[in-house]
Amino acid sequence: MTTTTPYLVRIDSPVGELRLVATASALIAVLWPEERDGRVRFPIEPVDGSNAILDRTATQLREYFEGTRRTFDVPLELRGTDFQQSVWLALAEIPFAETSTYSKQAAAVGRPRATRAVGSANGRNPLSIVLPCHRIVGADGRLAGFAGGLDTKRWLLDHERTVAAR
Repeated sequence: MTTTTPYLVRIDSPVGELRLVATASALIAVLWPEERDGRVRFPIEPVDGSNAILDRTATQLREYFEGTRRTFDVPLELRGTDFQQSVWLALAEIPFAETSTYSKQAAAVGRPRATRAVGSANGRNPLSIVLPCHRIVGADGRLAGFAGGLDTKRWLLDHERTVAAR
């Protein structure tokens, strides 16, 4: 884990102002407008400023919202337990405009009985949208927990379905 000072930029998006945090070498967070205190922690508080990683991330997020990008290819630095990191990386395997469930994600990380732990790890995903935890739904297909709020989750899923249908 790097201990260099992370930088923070704010970008406007259809789901509100997003705050992007990155070191010079990797993206470490995408934060929501109504971010819960302590959900994502930083060993060194981010300072306002930009760098190449933040510029690249902002461009890719704009492309995602415009409907011209379906995956992200910025370098990531995951800051969490080994289990959390495995859960977060498994999110990247869920195809654009599709959904999965907590139980399927638990099976994908080799812990089929750990659905609650998977849900908790998803709740701490620091890289929302880039690692698409919005694509996880309840076993019955209903929308469940999302740090950006259920209206935002619904918007992201509807956006992806609309883009995929083009």
